[in-house]
This record gives sequence, structure tokens and C-alpha cells, in this order.
Amino acid sequence: MEHPQTRKYEEYAYVLDFVTRGKSTTVRGRDGIIVTAIGEERLTILELLAMPNSTFEIGERVYIGKEGRTKILSVLGRLEHEQISSSAQSELNSVVEKIVIQNEKRFVDYLNNAQPLTPRIHALELIPGIGKTYMKTMLEEREKKKFTDFKDLQERVGLKEPAKQIAKRIIEEITGETRMSLFVRK
Repeated sequence: MEHPQTRKYEEYAYVLDFVTRGKSTTVRGRDGIIVTAIGEERLTILELLAMPNSTFEIGERVYIGKEGRTKILSVLGRLEHEQISSSAQSELNSVVEKIVIQNEKRFVDYLNNAQPLTPRIHALELIPGIGKTYMKTMLEEREKKKFTDFKDLQERVGLKEPAKQIAKRIIEEITGETRMSLFVRK
């Protein structure tokens, strides 16, 4: 079975912004409907070229896999946070949170299986809102029984809005505020 970590290409991305008559910043000479999106799996920011006359909504999930695209002509390349429009930057929080919520099982599995990174730092502590106290409680609780979803985690540990906290961590990784990546794969 193929593990999602081994795949280098995204299947889906979420729209952050689009320009109907734009020029690519990653590929010279490419213009048209330029879409800024964030990949669902690797959480990297991508520049996409849309098919003519396509329309998009912010936060929309679009298929960008190899076969059978309906709205996207090509994935032009990766973008750094500083390269994206201010409107794409302002949509980033809500779109990342949407990805976390729609992929809840993946993120709960991460919390259920996260390990220490060094003798002093546990991966869980790098998520905003989780300090030593919450981390200890989470480790004790997941020993008894793995967390089933964010609600279960919130009820058993008391961590407020786990999806928001994970989204916050992903944003820190995208903007380069952290040295270590837990979720974003470059």
C-alpha cells in the first residue's frame, strides 16, 4: 500500500485567491486565470493555471491530481508566503482551519501518535495552546484510549478548539515562523 507521505503530488487544493487576468510568478510567460491555493496533503502554497472561463470561490476544494482535472490546466509551482496576495494571506487562516476540520481523522491520528522530538521537547508541545500540562494529560488519556475526534480530545483533556490550535501551528510553519515542520511538507 502506498503511504501518503511518499506521494509528491497533491490531489486536491483549496483556493485562497484568484486573478482572472493574471501573470504567473513561477513560470515566465504563463498568463490567464491564476489561482493561489493550498495543497490539502502537504499544506504548501501552490500557483495554479485555471482553464479559461472557470470560476472559483475562496475556500473551494479543487482537484489538481494527474488525471481528469475539470477546472485546473496545470500546477505552475510552489509559492512562498511572502509571494501571495494580501487577500490570499487574509484567507489563509480560515482555509487552513477548514482543511484541518475536513481532515479531522488525519490530525487526530497525529495527536494520538505524536512522539518526543528530543528528550526535552515533545511534538505535542509545539502546537499552540499545548504546554507541559496539557501534553501530560494528553499522553495519559491517549494511553487509556486513543482520541476519536476533536470533541473527544476537548472533553477529555480540556484543550479548547484543537482544530484552531493545529491550524495556528500550520500557519506558523507556512509563514516560516518555526524552524521545525510538523505538518507542512516542502
